Amino acid sequence: MDLGWNEEQEMLRKTARDFLAKECPPTLIRAVEEDDKGYSPELYKKMAELGWLGLVFPEKYGGGDGEFLDLVALLEEMGRYLVPDTFVSTVVPCGLPILSAGSEEQKQKLLPQIAAGKIILALALTEPSATYDPSGITVRAVAGKDDYIINGTKLFVPNAHIADYLLCAARTKETAKKEDGITLFLVESKSPGISCALLKTIASDRQCEVNFKDVRVPKKNIVGDLDKGWAVLSKALEQAAIAECTLMLGGAQQVLEMTVNYAKERIQFDRPIGSFQAIQHKCANMLIDIDGAKYITYQAAWKCSEGLDCTREVSMAKAWVSEAYQRVCIEAHQIHGGIGFTKEHDLQLYFRRAKKSELAFGDATFHRELVAQHLGL
Repeated sequence: MDLGWNEEQEMLRKTARDFLAKECPPTLIRAVEEDDKGYSPELYKKMAELGWLGLVFPEKYGGGDGEFLDLVALLEEMGRYLVPDTFVSTVVPCGLPILSAGSEEQKQKLLPQIAAGKIILALALTEPSATYDPSGITVRAVAGKDDYIINGTKLFVPNAHIADYLLCAARTKETAKKEDGITLFLVESKSPGISCALLKTIASDRQCEVNFKDVRVPKKNIVGDLDKGWAVLSKALEQAAIAECTLMLGGAQQVLEMTVNYAKERIQFDRPIGSFQAIQHKCANMLIDIDGAKYITYQAAWKCSEGLDCTREVSMAKAWVSEAYQRVCIEAHQIHGGIGFTKEHDLQLYFRRAKKSELAFGDATFHRELVAQHLGL
């Protein structure tokens, strides 16, 4: 059983690690946390020039004609270096649905711009209920003559304050089945009636409250079929959950390396603390969690990339990795002691993002419920 990367993917990973070690150091991450934009336009442009933003798009749309698994290989290195999530929020839950369900006009217009790093997109999905279940979508879109009028509030929309377009899920019809009657709209973020407010988060990422008041969207901006947007959205959420697992996996591996190096160098009682069994076992627990996270994520990513049904595997991965990453960070804090909790140390950067990633695209409890449903419970 070969669970490794092919030669091209290994080359992509090495290139990404070398590039990000130089271009995305912790000093940049700290600067981004203090910047209202929440990302580095210079880094974003360089990633576009490397072809990363268009990696999974066909060549005719300015992309690299890669597979989803290629993107996963890249994201693992991005998680290692805490690359600001503008990349993922644009490419995965927005770019991929446009690719799979958008009209040819939408693809021709938007995908080349995404690939070139010229536009940023954001998925406007969750609302005050904060659920990723279709029952949580209550924002309404009412049909006019040539457009739809959207009203309601979206919460926790990543990077909406800098987005050029919002991919907004709205209810266009009330039905007994909550997954029916949902439609996806491409909304220009500067449209009249849209207001956006930044929210304060533990990870210092940029999530927003977006209010729609009589926002008019042309009918041609519907992505996919009217009233059938949930099928497109559910697939996008699976891909986004895998992407989040991959970012967490990369981050956890960096935390382990950081901690093992510290345990070898920190002297206590005239010997490195890594020579004590208690510390050794904590590091062993971290590696066990990481390897479990790695293979459960790779399995879900492979099935998704092959076009196979991966709903159960995605939920299993998201439930496990969300908590495993936090356990890894907690063990790391125990080994580092007080210094790991200071803002000057890099460890706290990973710990705060571990909590953010747990909640993104459904937390462990949400995904355990989905796994239980697959068991017929």
